Amino acid sequence: MTDPTMITLPDGVRLRTWTAGTTDGALPVLMINGGPGLPSYLQDVAALVDDLTAVTRYDQRGTGGSPGDGPFTVAGQVADVLDLLDALGHPRAVLVGHSYGTDLACQVLIARPERVAGLVLLAGPFTEPWRAETRATEHARRSPAQRRRLAELDALPHRTEDEETEFLAQSWFTDHADPERAWTWALESARIQRPVNYAMNAQLNADKKTVPLEDRIEVLRRLLPAGSMIIGGAGDPRPASALRRIGAALRCEVVIIDGAGHDPWLERPDAFRSAFRTAVSRLVRPASGI
Repeated sequence: MTDPTMITLPDGVRLRTWTAGTTDGALPVLMINGGPGLPSYLQDVAALVDDLTAVTRYDQRGTGGSPGDGPFTVAGQVADVLDLLDALGHPRAVLVGHSYGTDLACQVLIARPERVAGLVLLAGPFTEPWRAETRATEHARRSPAQRRRLAELDALPHRTEDEETEFLAQSWFTDHADPERAWTWALESARIQRPVNYAMNAQLNADKKTVPLEDRIEVLRRLLPAGSMIIGGAGDPRPASALRRIGAALRCEVVIIDGAGHDPWLERPDAFRSAFRTAVSRLVRPASGI
């Protein structure tokens, strides 16, 4: 892993960033992780393409090594992405988003399309209807004892470090398609993706509903750069049918990886690597030139 660099935004907030690779004439990549409210966790994904160009990932303000208070808004996060691109000296970049990060990447495109050379959207974005099917799948993947334990942990006014780790693992293990390894992956994430900024999570999820992405599909379709791609997992509790639906609406290529969950690079690394590198390669070095 490369050493982090602190970048100061115009309002004085400092974002912790990591950059690997060199542009060498190619367009740069900025990676936007999900949550919201989690520090960056996409180092393994970034490493899959940092031989192609310069790849930067960052802790969003209020997470990890990027201190910052709320209120947290989608517009504020869009501004942070644009300010970060300015600080990095990137007039245009390819945005790679995962989960909630796909929503944010789409909002950046809508706000400033001239700054976005392409989108690679991992496990998102999801537009309604999708929540009912997701909750049903998550419910089915938990045993009655696990459902009771998750409810107990969620109801605690304060959780110890061990209880917080267990709570996150109980919350996240259903994201994985492989039941044999799901708990191990979730427990590892629960130990590293800390602390969770729950206030940020609540504020951004509420703010997303004020202008839902469902209402911006026509704009997105008009602005979406050629060569953009959506990559998802067939075993993600969030339905792959929803990704296919939005892909059709946007006229965007969709790759659904069999046997993969919400983090497809974990469960089907070879298939994910192939699809991901294909998408990034054609966007950072478009046939028409840069």
